[in-house]
Amino acid sequence: MTKQYKIDYESPIGIIEITGTHEVVHSILFSEEEKRKNLIDADTPPVLVQCHNQIDEYFRGIRREFSFPYQVEGTDFQKSVWDALIEIPYAKTGSYKELAVTIGNDKAVRAVGTANGRNKLSIVIPCHRIIGSSGKLTGYAGGLWRKEWLLNHEKSFDNVRI
Repeated sequence: MTKQYKIDYESPIGIIEITGTHEVVHSILFSEEEKRKNLIDADTPPVLVQCHNQIDEYFRGIRREFSFPYQVEGTDFQKSVWDALIEIPYAKTGSYKELAVTIGNDKAVRAVGTANGRNKLSIVIPCHRIIGSSGKLTGYAGGLWRKEWLLNHEKSFDNVRI
């Protein structure tokens, strides 16, 4: 079994736990911890450090896309939803219905919502950009307040040249 590593990133909206191996990042999830527990040290794989640094650049408003290697684990359907999420531009939103249409299955709105909720690469696979068709914020594993914060954050840097 491949060894898993963890590091924590202290974001403006809470601790984010980054997990992965020497090759890829597997998850980027909000934690309810008050303080960082898993710090970068000499054993931290470079890919996790790269992810940490790119997440930091995102929060500083100087990164909109991510280039570190990551790996998603899920069904083919879930992967199709996550691939479609990546296509939603920075500071823009879409609905569950629009996402279902994008993947060619307009009847799968609920399944799209479920797949969205199973995304383990928060921010990088931008599930926070999916809102209800009414325009209201709906479900987010990190909490609706974080979803609102992330959308406002992106809007505040949308017209900034990087």
